[in-house]
Amino acid sequence: MSSPYDCVQWVGMDLHRRRSVLVRMATDRQRLGKMVRFDKDPARLKREIAKAGPQPKVTLEATLGSYWAADALAEAGAEVHLAHPLGVKVFSYRRVKNDERDAADLADLLRLGRLPEA
Repeated sequence: MSSPYDCVQWVGMDLHRRRSVLVRMATDRQRLGKMVRFDKDPARLKREIAKAGPQPKVTLEATLGSYWAADALAEAGAEVHLAHPLGVKVFSYRRVKNDERDAADLADLLRLGRLPEA
């Protein structure tokens, strides 16, 4: 019997100037572990993404300050996808808006193949 942790993991990352939020989910949209909030630290990001197993699929918004995270994720073996900021602007029209929800929505868009990539 396999657990959800054995499958491909989809990771959404809501990146900010000082802090970021990471959410992991399985192919069936089941959340894996808890949401992780951490300061801007490439070493910590690599440790957190290692929990997602080999070659997780990770998405984050393509912003001016996202290069450090994309580089750290690629070095850790993740498949990195950059979301186009204007394409995910629809998040701003949601009733509930927070970092955890944004990260989960990014992972979900990637999982469904509907991520507007930059």
